[in-house]
Amino acid sequence: MIKLPLKQITNYLSISCVVLLFCSCGGNSNSNTDAVVFRYNEHKNIGSLDPAFSKDISDIWATNQLFNGLVQMDGNLKIQPSIAKSWTISEDALTYTFSLRDDVFFHKHELFGKDSTRTVKASDFEYSLNRLIDKKVASPGGWVLGKVEHFKAVNDTLFEIKLQQPFPAFLGLLTMKYCSVVPKEIVEFYGSDFRSHPIGTGPFKFKRWEENLKLVFRKNPNYFEKDSLGNNLPYLEAVAITFLPDKQSEFLQFTQGNLDFMIALDASYKDEILTASGKLRDEYSEDVDMVRGPYLNTEYLAFYMDSDIPEIQSELIRKAINYGFDRKKMMIYLRNGIGIPAEGGFIPKGLPSYHETLGFSYKPDIAKQLVEQFKKDSGNKSPEISITTTGNYLSFSEYIQRELQKIGLIVNIDVIPGSALKDAKANGKLDIFRASWVADYPDAENYLSLFYSKNFAPNGPNYTHFKSELFDTWYEEAFTETNDEKRNLLYTKMDSLIMKQAPIVPLFYDEIVRFTRKNVKGLGVNPVYVLELKRVKKY
Repeated sequence: MIKLPLKQITNYLSISCVVLLFCSCGGNSNSNTDAVVFRYNEHKNIGSLDPAFSKDISDIWATNQLFNGLVQMDGNLKIQPSIAKSWTISEDALTYTFSLRDDVFFHKHELFGKDSTRTVKASDFEYSLNRLIDKKVASPGGWVLGKVEHFKAVNDTLFEIKLQQPFPAFLGLLTMKYCSVVPKEIVEFYGSDFRSHPIGTGPFKFKRWEENLKLVFRKNPNYFEKDSLGNNLPYLEAVAITFLPDKQSEFLQFTQGNLDFMIALDASYKDEILTASGKLRDEYSEDVDMVRGPYLNTEYLAFYMDSDIPEIQSELIRKAINYGFDRKKMMIYLRNGIGIPAEGGFIPKGLPSYHETLGFSYKPDIAKQLVEQFKKDSGNKSPEISITTTGNYLSFSEYIQRELQKIGLIVNIDVIPGSALKDAKANGKLDIFRASWVADYPDAENYLSLFYSKNFAPNGPNYTHFKSELFDTWYEEAFTETNDEKRNLLYTKMDSLIMKQAPIVPLFYDEIVRFTRKNVKGLGVNPVYVLELKRVKKY
């Protein structure tokens, strides 16, 4: 057992009650039930188990166990078959035709009649996608179909989607849980209560939910996917989720062996479990495995390019800031080495079009020369900038402040609430601000859209008001390029152009870090931060 230095941690809920619940719900006489129940904690309550409302990570993780869509994404961001066994794309890149499997069954429910289930048909996808754009349903996922002209069931096993314009990232959008298939008869019977009575096709089926307390899923014995050896998935018998709001209590439960999995280290104990370089400390290595990998999130500083302040307008100063601080040292001191120093472009590591040599590394001598050149050209002997941030990132801003003062820049820091920063950056009221961009879908276009001139905030995500005719030309060309390799080359060229003009200062690309008990195998990481449990084993 691991010895814990944490003191006075109270008010925690033992996961054993979930296991007792699982056993009492009938079903498994295995005396070693605990060995096949995967247990994890959510810090906030899950809002809905209806995939049409899977907006937050906690909801997505849960619905990912219960539902499937036409396609799915593997750990390398490659689109793979799911309920659709294959698909074709027309030459004009507008029409997608999906051929469905005929052996996918919904979870059992008495409303299905005699057999308590039925196979999924193309008409189910027609119904499910119509829900996303139904104003009465008010799904937050309707935007996924924003470029769709129409969709229809051609017959029971063929489903067709036609786009308004070519959009190569569309298949990636279809992997989102919003696009999961749901059965009309069940949804219409429960109405809004489908959120707590979910029936899907996923590797696990819903068993019981006591909101803010516990949630239990059971193995779906009729799941259609198999592993590479032909064995049925999933391997686990059940998934049990608790809702401890306190991260220290979660940490205690994990170290005591009552949880199988933990993520999102809190500052209060990150130094306890990790070294300064991001390695697992020796006292935990016998009982715990740590896995880390890229997460599609870029943290950065942004310049408002329409600002009338000379320092912001100066490419010399913008590049001096990029050269003027050590990102590697920043990650060690402030993040225990978790995260990748952003010395590439805006596109994060994890996407095919990422290139590690596009950006800026720490070169203080060059930074000083650029500042001196600005002073000489402008006659301003005391160049000054102001960075606006939130309290959570104050330490990063203070680190950058200290480093930039060494190259001759006066740096002020303004700390405001997150809601105020969001509003101010959208309305062009901040000269330099800290921001982050987490991919809505795994395609670099999602990142590059922040620099397309027709996306100027507040009507789009171009918060910097960056504008380049060449960039716009390449951006529009990428929409019609169906060859992935050629499109990724265009993305890299766009990213390179951005870095040459430096409307941003990339800080770091985030990483996912997952901790599991030694008896858990098969739980990897993926850049889109999805929890995939169908291939997990627990010994």
